[in-house]
Amino acid sequence: MKIILDAGHGYSTSGKRSPDGMREYEFNRAVADLAKEMLGKYQNTEVFFAHSDERDVPLAERTALANKQNADCYVSIHANAYGTGSWNSAGGIETYVYPSKPREALALAQKIQRNLISATGLRDRGVKTADFQVLRDTKMTAVLVECGFMTNKEEASLLRTPLYRKRCAQAIVKAIAEQYGLRKNDKIKQYKVQVAFSEKQLAEKLAGNLQKDGFNATIIE
Repeated sequence: MKIILDAGHGYSTSGKRSPDGMREYEFNRAVADLAKEMLGKYQNTEVFFAHSDERDVPLAERTALANKQNADCYVSIHANAYGTGSWNSAGGIETYVYPSKPREALALAQKIQRNLISATGLRDRGVKTADFQVLRDTKMTAVLVECGFMTNKEEASLLRTPLYRKRCAQAIVKAIAEQYGLRKNDKIKQYKVQVAFSEKQLAEKLAGNLQKDGFNATIIE
């Protein structure tokens, strides 16, 4: 299964930032990076980015890439804004599909919305429709998610935190996995570290510390 993750906009996109200077793209790309890493733990999945850290990729280029890849799913990740750029009380999470409400896209959007609200506790603004280019010109199931408002002081603070970004990524990935019945890889890579000591007491001390941290540690003479 091919999945396109699209971190909306770019570092230099004009106006796409919070009143105190956080660039929207900083949040978008962080969530996309986390989501890609999480999706890599599922069987038979390939994840591609439609965005670039080097420039604000034009929307036509993003959708063309997705169509060329013959992807199954396109998720555009954003942070919202309201007003003229100053702090205000607008807040919450909303997810968008194309106005024709394609059945699969609507189902995915509903799952993403439900999981994001559950994970974040923010206001549920619901699943909405819009004639966004990334929803209109993609040939696969496509949704756009707004993960909170940069112009809401409390939500902007959340958007900056690694924990909130991780929760958003987890919610999006969980929804994709539910929608397509993805299964996690059975085999988990394991790595061994061997250390030699001249004194057994030092080995026992290190083994004890590792066990406290939840690792299996064995001393071999």
